[in-house]
Amino acid sequence: MTVDRRHLLLLGVALGLSACGGNAGRMPSPGYGRADAATAPGAFPDIPFADWTDAEPEYVLYPGDEIEVATPTAPELTRTLKVGPDGRVSLPLIGQVMAADRTLFELESDVSAALSTQLVRPVVEVTLKQAGPVRVWVDGEVRTPGVYEMLGDIDAYQAVIQAGGFLPTAKLTQVALIRRGPGGRRMMRVLDLRPRRGEIVALRRGDILFVPRSNLGELANFFTQIRNALPVGFTYSINGQYQQF
Repeated sequence: MTVDRRHLLLLGVALGLSACGGNAGRMPSPGYGRADAATAPGAFPDIPFADWTDAEPEYVLYPGDEIEVATPTAPELTRTLKVGPDGRVSLPLIGQVMAADRTLFELESDVSAALSTQLVRPVVEVTLKQAGPVRVWVDGEVRTPGVYEMLGDIDAYQAVIQAGGFLPTAKLTQVALIRRGPGGRRMMRVLDLRPRRGEIVALRRGDILFVPRSNLGELANFFTQIRNALPVGFTYSINGQYQQF
């Protein structure tokens, strides 16, 4: 896969972050980092980025999460199960239900509505038992672009180190961090990741780091090219690892 194609495919994830949700990972501490002028409203008129906020979004389920779907009115139907790679869970009486990208309350409502065709006034309670793997994406001018699992708390610079470090052509002062914010909206901020001089910004599940070659203009170009080209959900491959969205 060529570098340009890999960039297009990875950055396309930002257009389909609705299935990357979740908020595991450490929150940035107040005052950490600073917003670059490039993230000001109107800086990227062709890219629909929301204003940046560090507010914690409501947790949404993700493939690999373990949940309990309890039915107090019919306890024999209660199940503890993992969200599958396709984002679905299989439940008695109703079969496959989409769980990924749903809040716990939304999944409760979906399951209750489905069970209402089989039971009278069903009560459903969904509990997160164990969060699944927390992954982030690192692309651009790094030695090994790809999908990386967060083993505990990790910041943006550490994620770049996991990806083999910066290439000599990298623009360390203009690294783009793309994140799903409240309501599933895409947000972007610009980071200075120079060693010992840059910012410390903790990452969350589903974050994307893009290290440009020269400046963020090439990021804008990538988004402009793929803005209307990709569906919300799709499968793509990075370094042989297939991911479903």
